Amino acid sequence: MAAPDDRRLEELGLNSSAPPGQLVYDGWLLRMLKGKAKRARSVNAVYPSKAELATKVAYCERLYRSQGVPAIFRITPFSEPASLDADLERRGYGRFDPTAVEYAAIAPARFGAGEAESMELATWVDAVGGMRASPPEHRSAHLARLAGMPLALRAVAVRDAAGRVVATGLTVIEDDCAGLFDIITHEDARRRGHARSIVATLLRTAWDLGARYAYLQVNCENEPARRLYRDFGFAERYQYWYRGRPGEQG
Repeated sequence: MAAPDDRRLEELGLNSSAPPGQLVYDGWLLRMLKGKAKRARSVNAVYPSKAELATKVAYCERLYRSQGVPAIFRITPFSEPASLDADLERRGYGRFDPTAVEYAAIAPARFGAGEAESMELATWVDAVGGMRASPPEHRSAHLARLAGMPLALRAVAVRDAAGRVVATGLTVIEDDCAGLFDIITHEDARRRGHARSIVATLLRTAWDLGARYAYLQVNCENEPARRLYRDFGFAERYQYWYRGRPGEQG
C-alpha cells in the first residue's frame, strides 16, 4: 500500500486510542475516558459541522462536566472549523502539551540488537501504571480501552537484574502502519539504552506483523526522545496541541 498521508496518520492515531463510549456530535468526536491519555478524554473536531460554534462548545462543557472530567479540546491541522483554536483562546482556553506526530518507513537495518520481552496485556498495563503512579481506576480504564480494541497490538517491556519492569512500549497495527505508544522508562533507569531496546523491538514486531510504516506522538519539547526516534528514521509530519481552562489542563 502507499505511504500514509497526514490525514491518514491522524485517522490511525484516533483509531489506536479509541475509548469505549465515545460519542459523535455534529462532526466532533467526544471522548470522556478517565485516565492519563488526553487523546482518549478530549474533544476531537474531525468532521465538517453545521451547528453554531458557541452552541457546540457549551454542549461539550455540559457533557464533560456531567461525566466528571474537564472539557479539553485537541487541535490539529484538520480541526473543523478552522477558527476553533482562536475561538477557544478567546473563551479562556489555554494552549498546552504541544505534540509532534512523527513518521518513518520501517527499516530493518536500523533495528539493532536490542530485545525487549513480550508481556501479557494486564500485567503490562499494571507496570505502566506503576511507573506513572496512576490510580487503580486509571489503570482499569487503560486496560479496558486496549482490550476492547479491534486491532492487533503487542506490549513489550524491559526488566532490570532484579526482575523489575523499568521500560515499556506498545505497538498497535492497522493495515501496514504501526503506532508506537507508552514508551516509558523508569526515572532511575534512564540513559541505559532501555528506550532504544523498546523501540527496536516494537519496530521489529511490527515488521513481522506486516507493517512497513510507523508513527508516534512525542512532546515537542522532549528532545532526548526525539533524538532517539531520529535514529530510527522518524521525522515530524505535523503538530497538535490541547486547549483547556486554567486548572483543567492536567
